Amino acid sequence: MDDKIRELLKTLPKIDEVLLILENDDAFKGVSRDIVVEKCRQVVEEMRKDILDSEKGGGKTPGPLSPDRAAREVQKRLLALHDYSLRRVVNATGIILHTNLGRAPLCGEALKRIIDVSEGYSNLEFNLDKGERGIRYDHVKDILCCVSGAEDAIIVNNNAAAVLLTLNALSEGKEAIVSRGELIEIGGAFRIPEVMEKSGAILREVGTTNRTHFSDYDNAVCGNTGLILKVHTSNFKVLGFTDEIGLDELVALGKKKDIPVMNDLGSGCFVQLDKYGFEREPTVQEVLKTGVDVVTFSGDKLLGGPQAGIILGKKTILDRIKKNPLNRALRIDKLTLAALEATMMHYLDLDRAVCDVRVLRSLTEPVADVEKRARRLLDLLEKLSLKDLTFSIMKEHSMAGGGSLPTQEIPTVVVTVSSRGIPTSRMERRLRKLEVPIIARIFEDQVLLDLRTITEEEFVFIEEGMKHIAGLA
Repeated sequence: MDDKIRELLKTLPKIDEVLLILENDDAFKGVSRDIVVEKCRQVVEEMRKDILDSEKGGGKTPGPLSPDRAAREVQKRLLALHDYSLRRVVNATGIILHTNLGRAPLCGEALKRIIDVSEGYSNLEFNLDKGERGIRYDHVKDILCCVSGAEDAIIVNNNAAAVLLTLNALSEGKEAIVSRGELIEIGGAFRIPEVMEKSGAILREVGTTNRTHFSDYDNAVCGNTGLILKVHTSNFKVLGFTDEIGLDELVALGKKKDIPVMNDLGSGCFVQLDKYGFEREPTVQEVLKTGVDVVTFSGDKLLGGPQAGIILGKKTILDRIKKNPLNRALRIDKLTLAALEATMMHYLDLDRAVCDVRVLRSLTEPVADVEKRARRLLDLLEKLSLKDLTFSIMKEHSMAGGGSLPTQEIPTVVVTVSSRGIPTSRMERRLRKLEVPIIARIFEDQVLLDLRTITEEEFVFIEEGMKHIAGLA
């Protein structure tokens, strides 16, 4: 070992020395001594590692190491423990169902129900009428069935869980027939074939990427067929020389062969979006009218509710799924149930849902209204008189996101922020570092604030963000 490195190691501060400094600075407030000691050990060990790495050519040789320096680093880490990591942000990207930003914001009623249910005890699994143990799904089963037309309902953690559970319950050890054109990959590199493998179902691919015929399904049915699966390609489109079999034909085949048919809808939508200028998206109600045995979809996409995997269908089929041991492992909690029940109440009146569910409101809001909100924000920002920043209005396009409506560009209006003296990357970074971070996008040396995903109530955060960029906050 190099003599210089050996001497540096001797200068490493002792834990007791660092603790004494921290005690004098009242750093133990709100944190147990054990945690402080552990943070001291971590910091000193990292100092030791830096010294040893420098000997191997891994970096510059560290300077003298003092107890004060270690104490400052420990204090910084102790303060960070009191900062919430999961925080509210302003979504200024224009991506309505932004997976990285939590997808669907909840409606006000859902938030109130979460508080009401969580601040005390609840009847999560207690039947108030009978005075005996109840079933947690019953809290949302009736309203889901009423709105969708299904016979029964189960809710699990997310749609991937819904698909996994259903496949395992209906097709473990048996073949599940799927078109090659529907073997999709969803967010986070989760792929239908891999989910099927984990479920214990045996993948039976039919057809080709772009064309699958009825005969492909018919010929694939055998004595070991457990399920016919149709996957809605909600996150991509295949165009050109294509052909796929409608769900009604697969349902007829399933009835003829006595094989259950499942439709993974992915996004799941209860509103006919084509009335608002979007491409045709099959609604949950329409899909269930085909007589399909089971349908799965997400709760936090086009439905606009909490993260959940919703399983709807025939009671005889869902009874098999409920009895599966995986069901308990994948079940949802009381907070999700409370939020989902409150969200679904809006769907008792579909016109009301479009107005009250934020995701649907953002999707369907006329661009003229978005522009009015953009001009109000522009006026507010210009009145700040920030000499280093220039603001303007520009027409752009938003996206649904979240694997929904992949080819649909939604007209929008953005407020652009530019500066001659401040690099665009620095502006974007400063917005991310705010107490309530603003997540925007960059285009041609401008920061874009998309008003389709920004509410009037969030203007105050943007105002503070601009002051922060200009160095006034």
